Amino acid sequence: MKLLGVLVLAGLLIAASVGLGVWLAAGHYPPLLDAAEDDLAATKAGRANLETLAGEQGRKLGDLVLVGQERERRAAQADARELAKTDYTAANRLLQERTGGDQCAAATAIIDQELGL
Repeated sequence: MKLLGVLVLAGLLIAASVGLGVWLAAGHYPPLLDAAEDDLAATKAGRANLETLAGEQGRKLGDLVLVGQERERRAAQADARELAKTDYTAANRLLQERTGGDQCAAATAIIDQELGL
């Protein structure tokens, strides 16, 4: 009988300790979990913002590459125009010269003259 009383008392002490532990844990962990959930929400929002910014940055970089290619093309055209200016001048001078006689012979003579032949 004495043993049964000790076992019941031990069971009650264990149940009381478990109950106290649950009560203390219920008061301790919810604020920590709430703070962790808030941090998670802020992190997810920050990640979404960074993804948006990275996509926008990629589009802007693509636009800059296209603008650079367009500038390069225009610069090449300007260089080609500058290089061809003397040829256009010579061609216009050839067109403005008036020669008599056969047109083929006149054209051949003008071209030979221009080429120094």
